[in-house]
Amino acid sequence: MTVATLAIRKGRKFDQVLDGARDVFMADGFEGASVDEIARVANVSKATLYSYFPDKRLLFMEVATAECQRQARGAMDKIDMEAAPQDVLAQTGQHFLRFITSDFGQKIFRICVAESERFPDLGQKFYNSGPAVFRTEMAAYFKQAEARGQLRMSDHLMAADQFGELCKSDVWPRLIFGVIDKVSEAEIIRVVDSAVETFMARYGT
Repeated sequence: MTVATLAIRKGRKFDQVLDGARDVFMADGFEGASVDEIARVANVSKATLYSYFPDKRLLFMEVATAECQRQARGAMDKIDMEAAPQDVLAQTGQHFLRFITSDFGQKIFRICVAESERFPDLGQKFYNSGPAVFRTEMAAYFKQAEARGQLRMSDHLMAADQFGELCKSDVWPRLIFGVIDKVSEAEIIRVVDSAVETFMARYGT
C-alpha cells in the first residue's frame, strides 16, 4: 500500500500531533523517529496518533507539506507582485534561499532524498508541495510581468527553473555537501543579487 492510498483524518488534536511530529522528525530523522516518541512529544496516545495518521510516511509528508505551504504563503503575502521585476525577484529569491538553507529546510530535503528510493511517493509529495509550488508561482508571475512589458520570454516554466537554480548558486552545493555548515544573510543577499542581475540580463526588456 502506498501513502497515496491512505487518508488523513483531522480532529481536535491534529495540529498538536503535527507539532510534536515536526520536533521529532527534525531531531531524529525519518528512520529514527518512533511513533512512541512522537506520541510522547505531542502529548497524545498512540491510538490518537494512528487515528489521524495510519502511516508514519503520511505524517512526515503532512509535516513537510504544511511547512512548505506556510513558507509559500509567507512569501506571497509580503511581496508586492506588481512591483518592478528586480524588486520582486530579489524578495522572492531571498525568501527562497533563506528557507532551503535553513536547518529545517535542509533536514526536510535530506530526509526526502534519502527515503525517495524506497518510498517514491514521499519524494513526489515533497516536490509537489515545495519546488513545484515555487516553480508554478514564479511562472505565473512571469506571465503577468511579460503582459506588462517588463519581461520577455518564450518558456515561463523554464525561466522559473532557471531563476531557482541561479538563487542556489555557490552556497547550496557547498552546504549540501558539508563544505560549509551555514549561510549568512550577507551571502544570501550576494547570491540573490547576482541571480537577479543575470536573470534580468537574459529576460529583461
